[in-house]
Amino acid sequence: MNRRVTISDVAHAAGVSVATVSKVLNSRHGVARATSARVLSVVEELGYESSLVARGMRTHHTRIIGILAGRFEPFASEIFKGAAAALGETGYEMLAYTGGVRGGGPGWERRFLSRLGGTLIDGAVLVTPAAAVEDFAVPVVAIDPHAGPSGNATVDSDSLGGAVLATEHLLGLGHRRIAFVGGPPDVYQWSRLREQGFRRAMAAAGAPVDEAHVLVDHYGSGRTVDTLRALLSGPDRPTAVLTAYDVSAIAVLEVARDLGLSVPEDLSVVGFGDIPEAARAEPPLTTVDQSIQEMGASAVRVLTKLLQGSADDERQVRLPTRLVLRWTTAAPR
Repeated sequence: MNRRVTISDVAHAAGVSVATVSKVLNSRHGVARATSARVLSVVEELGYESSLVARGMRTHHTRIIGILAGRFEPFASEIFKGAAAALGETGYEMLAYTGGVRGGGPGWERRFLSRLGGTLIDGAVLVTPAAAVEDFAVPVVAIDPHAGPSGNATVDSDSLGGAVLATEHLLGLGHRRIAFVGGPPDVYQWSRLREQGFRRAMAAAGAPVDEAHVLVDHYGSGRTVDTLRALLSGPDRPTAVLTAYDVSAIAVLEVARDLGLSVPEDLSVVGFGDIPEAARAEPPLTTVDQSIQEMGASAVRVLTKLLQGSADDERQVRLPTRLVLRWTTAAPR
């Protein structure tokens, strides 16, 4: 196994002191230009990387931005991609940090920031945080916060308007018995907004909402499949379903297939988000595109401006949504 290159190795190879190498790496004065060039050449030749923690303690800056998510799931992975693409021009690097498939648990936001803030990262993007962290040591931008408005800088999408678009599309096809499947209403602000958009469009069309057709998807729970099976098996089953998240819509497609229902002939389905899995679903899912990667990119741009002290006029960013028509919607039989 190769031994890790140390700062002493660099100093020895360059024929200078450890203090001189430290001055060069931290761009401090007092080192001749030729000596500095020789040290940097050795650093590149040996592949030396200084410890981020040590660098942060010395300079109080690591030039690292943390993208923190409670769990690894399709929405978060798209945020990571968008954030990484936006960092190319900023001079910052990215640390993606997550609690894994099962999630970080309650209070993950503060735990993650406590572990990383001040020594490993200069600022953080929190992906769908459930709690605000307004009094932390590093600047924070929240993407689609579950709990709604707070003092944090935020990036989200037009959840209400997107749900109106999706519902109007189904109504325009002739559907009137439309179900809505949302997320847990006690924490998911965007789910509440999407339900409001659904209800607003139904009311504007004079179409009644059957409260038995307004459901909650407890993500990761087997109860959801049982609930969807009951919804789609009843004598007054809906002819269309709008969900607050693509993962729920894909679950609807799977349950419908198990029940022998044809999509879109027997049931139209619309999701929300346009995660990559939506286009690969069977059949490909009609959904609301909320520009997830652009949300990640926008959050990075806001955060870098906060780090530079110049983002007071851009602390809340809301991206537009648009309907993406694929193969899961048609007129009811």
